[in-house]
Amino acid sequence: MSRALGRSLSRLSSLAGSAGMAVAVPLFDRLIPRAGYAIRRDLAYGPHVRHRLDLYVPDAPSGTVLVYFYGGSWQSGSKAIYRFLGEAFARQGVLVAVVDYRLYPEVKYPAFIEDGAMAVRFMRDRAAEHGGDAGRLFVSGHSAGAYIATMLGVNATYLEAVGAKPSDLRGVIGIAGPYDFLPVQDPALVDIFGGGRNMATQPIKYAASPAPPMLLAHGTADRIVGAGNTRRFATRLLQAGNKVQVKLFDGVGHLGIVMSLAHGLRKRTSLYHDMLAFIANC
Repeated sequence: MSRALGRSLSRLSSLAGSAGMAVAVPLFDRLIPRAGYAIRRDLAYGPHVRHRLDLYVPDAPSGTVLVYFYGGSWQSGSKAIYRFLGEAFARQGVLVAVVDYRLYPEVKYPAFIEDGAMAVRFMRDRAAEHGGDAGRLFVSGHSAGAYIATMLGVNATYLEAVGAKPSDLRGVIGIAGPYDFLPVQDPALVDIFGGGRNMATQPIKYAASPAPPMLLAHGTADRIVGAGNTRRFATRLLQAGNKVQVKLFDGVGHLGIVMSLAHGLRKRTSLYHDMLAFIANC
């Protein structure tokens, strides 16, 4: 890749905040490699119009399955702008599901976690049809999506409700996640989580439970979800005897960390290689 192209990609990624990602990503979507995988769009994992996922199917599957939940403050987001994520791992043999889920104000906590559980159950049951192995199932997410992924790992309630369990997960990867974010003051978040101090909504509350191995990554320059969320959550998980790897990236912000998974931007952090190593080691 030329230096000029690399600078262009960096500028485009810096344009997008949590609400602006949909603007920046399509500008370099055409630069993402198309070879090595196929896309099967809008597979229904439930009855709602938002119960849809896009499946990135590798030409040479390794059997590993990754279910990914994007961020957006539980209020916005679309699987349509995550080709960069699907390509990143499908070209390495991973079957990738990028999941849409219901959003506020249509729903509130815990509906989006319940949707996540349904998507995991769907992929567990259907993975073999697309070259995946249900015994090699990982979940991941960025920001609000990391919240969903980790809640599925530490609070068995949601997966058990759909006939699954946290031990079905080989591992959990959280990227810039809010795991211990009380009190909340934003009116929308207060409404979403049933008050400003509802401890039952926090992943850290359930960290003492047996959980799948986790990789938790965060940028130290994150001004939207502070890296203290990852530090505190990881400490509590480790104290309970769970296996956790923590990756902190100096000077990296909330969006920059997930965009470093995109083709052309992977030298900005080691996250891409960290995730592949974590998946391989688990």
